[in-house]
Amino acid sequence: MQRDIPLVMVHGLFGPLHFFQPTIRMSGVAVHTPDLLGYGGRAAPTELSLAVQANEIVRFLHALDSGPCHLLGHSVGAAVAMLSAELAPQLVKSIISVEGNFTLDDAFMCRRIAPLPAAEWQAELQRIQNQPADWLAKEEIAVTTERLQMANCILHNQSAATLQAMARAVVKETADQAYLNTVRKLMQYGTPLHLVAGSRSAGNWNVPEWVRQGAASSLVLAGCGHMMMLEDPDLFCNSLLGLLYS
Repeated sequence: MQRDIPLVMVHGLFGPLHFFQPTIRMSGVAVHTPDLLGYGGRAAPTELSLAVQANEIVRFLHALDSGPCHLLGHSVGAAVAMLSAELAPQLVKSIISVEGNFTLDDAFMCRRIAPLPAAEWQAELQRIQNQPADWLAKEEIAVTTERLQMANCILHNQSAATLQAMARAVVKETADQAYLNTVRKLMQYGTPLHLVAGSRSAGNWNVPEWVRQGAASSLVLAGCGHMMMLEDPDLFCNSLLGLLYS
């Protein structure tokens, strides 16, 4: 067992990743779920970008001072994780991409949000926040009291301005060939890359074939979609334990 290696989870467009209590569900593992800049009440810089967020994650890893960590990124967070690993490969034991963005094909929501007038997006977000059950239903997730609590945590963790700034950053930076070059460089460097998807959403995940072929592992969680950690947090955490610490 290698449970002395910490696991740092980077949330996606909507944060955080502490909502499903991974520190409790993964007892014995040092799990960290930092908020990115602009999330969880944290101030956002004037210019938000994936590169800025990656620098913040590297700062966090240095502050942990615990040696190389497993670095997990969900959705947009996986792009941040990739860029973080490029900046400080010595601090990253492995990368776990949980339906992470590889190309603009994976940025459907970001591409929709990015060009909207700010007031229109603000009003839309408020409607979503006021109707979390509808948001869950759209994700094909059955509504329970626990899931409503989780959804409220996710939906109220960041402002409309932060979400739109991050959406624009994703559209801009993952459209650049340099981003896939970063992924390729990390794989050539030897950093193990693990792919994790939900069975309902895996077919829509646009992972380049060379990434699939070079991945250290590829795991599909049965009965889950893109928000697998909300839908079945125990399955998600137990799968990570088996993947990283067995």
